[in-house]
Amino acid sequence: MTSPDPRLATLTRWVGEELGHRLERISVASADASFRRYFRAHLADGRSLIVMDAPPEREDIGPYLRVTGLLAEIGLHVPTVHAVDQARGLVLLEDLGTEQYLAALQDRSRADALYGEALGALCTLQLRGGAAAAQLSPYDDAVLQRELELMPEWFAVQHLGIVLTDEDRGVLAASFKVLREEALAQPVTFVHRDYHSRNLMVLPAAGPGIIDFQDALAGPVGYDLVSLLKDCYVRWPRAQVEGWLRGHRAALRAGGGGALTGSSDREFLRWFDFIGVQRHIKVLGIFARLCWRDGKLGYLDDLPLTLGYTLDACARHPELSDLGAWLRRLALPGLEAANDRARIAATVRVAP
Repeated sequence: MTSPDPRLATLTRWVGEELGHRLERISVASADASFRRYFRAHLADGRSLIVMDAPPEREDIGPYLRVTGLLAEIGLHVPTVHAVDQARGLVLLEDLGTEQYLAALQDRSRADALYGEALGALCTLQLRGGAAAAQLSPYDDAVLQRELELMPEWFAVQHLGIVLTDEDRGVLAASFKVLREEALAQPVTFVHRDYHSRNLMVLPAAGPGIIDFQDALAGPVGYDLVSLLKDCYVRWPRAQVEGWLRGHRAALRAGGGGALTGSSDREFLRWFDFIGVQRHIKVLGIFARLCWRDGKLGYLDDLPLTLGYTLDACARHPELSDLGAWLRRLALPGLEAANDRARIAATVRVAP
């Protein structure tokens, strides 16, 4: 009988027969926003390992392995690589457990401790990661623009059903130019690019465990701070976020990273807000694409918070007032109805 999931059968044989582990069972660990999947291999001795399944025709595991090495050398806790089959796109990894920051933060009393550890790890990355960042591709103007363009294509046109006029495109072009210029003016450091509560694991000892870092680039110092503190899956009061941000800037300065911190808390916060708008504009497009192209409807629930972050930051900076007005006029009123349409369309697509 042919397995309904031939790759699962292949990775099971790889772990149990080819690598010689006494395997009791394989269970689903997680799937991310790409074509990668993760399985938990439960071993007879009570240990567990994680198997990354990355189909070679869809995903290149080379960047993951390279960035793993860079982060481990810096001293961060990333999953240890136990075995690799590059031709088949399989990686056997240390299991960092099952408790994501997102779940742990449901207990809000844990926030300061957990964010303290996450910011501490990020401080280490930014202070010690200069040599590693030099080995990464740059977060340059072309990458920034390509990311920004995801929003009009997937969020505005596909999701909201907006027909973009020349005036609309003019507003977006001018706003995107400001965002790119602001991003490129920031000090450059190692950027994880998705340093948030679903990619940070709570560990028994000093943490966090860090995952999903294969898309790292050398880019703006504020980017990972936005991923963490303006997380698209959990929201914190602005005053609390600013407090964490000031603490992080102080820690960078105390560690000899004054060149990364700007002339004042105010400038550092400005960097944070502007690169936050760039990130959240991109994420609006990515979440819409995940829904319409890949059928991952769960990301619809995260669109309102992501849009809210964008509107809030635009309202704080006159240079972004036109973009904020455009989003309030065209995106905000129709978002709930667009989400409903997307769910209905998905139901129609899977109906027998």
